[in-house]
Amino acid sequence: MADQVGSHLTDAGWTSLTLVRGRREPDESDGAKQVLRSTVLYIAPDALSWAQWVLADEPILLGDQPVAWTISARATPAGLPQWNAYFSAGTPSEAVTDFLLALEDHPDPAHGYAGPQIVLDTLAGSGWVRDMDTPSVMSDPRLAASMAFTALPEEGIQDGDPLVLDPEADATGWQAWCEPRIGAGLLWAAMFSASTPHDLVAAFAASLASPAPVLRHTLPEISEGQLTVQPTV
Repeated sequence: MADQVGSHLTDAGWTSLTLVRGRREPDESDGAKQVLRSTVLYIAPDALSWAQWVLADEPILLGDQPVAWTISARATPAGLPQWNAYFSAGTPSEAVTDFLLALEDHPDPAHGYAGPQIVLDTLAGSGWVRDMDTPSVMSDPRLAASMAFTALPEEGIQDGDPLVLDPEADATGWQAWCEPRIGAGLLWAAMFSASTPHDLVAAFAASLASPAPVLRHTLPEISEGQLTVQPTV
């Protein structure tokens, strides 16, 4: 996942920076320094968007899955992030890349002007079905993966909208997850803060729901019976 997404960003002209943070006791040599964190930061050519590989850092958890990528955007090169998207290890790299492709083509990375219905319509167009009790939740026909427009966790999900910082306000955003077998644990999870443009989330949803085959070297055991496997030519 790190190589596939990182290669796309490099090819697209994003600047790559490796951030290493550590510590050294006063009587230790430079070579004895202990590296505590090491992440890779990619910055878009216009400096309005960036993506960071954070799996080696202190983990942020989505469910029980550690976040691997965080993607953010701001209105000006000197501004703070307007929104943040979080993708755990195991999230299909194609969907993360397509999210980034949509971000690169977005005229205003920090803001969106479509409503949440665009995500629901995108999933419905690919055959996903609505939950009968919660219309803002949709799942693939095999009920292995789902997306929901719902209240976000109170901690860990950062957003630039001042109203979202209100502890009495319920921040609402998109969540996506894959649980091929109920009770067996999540295969991956993704979360988008409240201000993430819905059309960007729709690009992620379209990629996630696409029937086009993807190349995989290994298959998770809990996905057995949920995937159609065909040989490469």
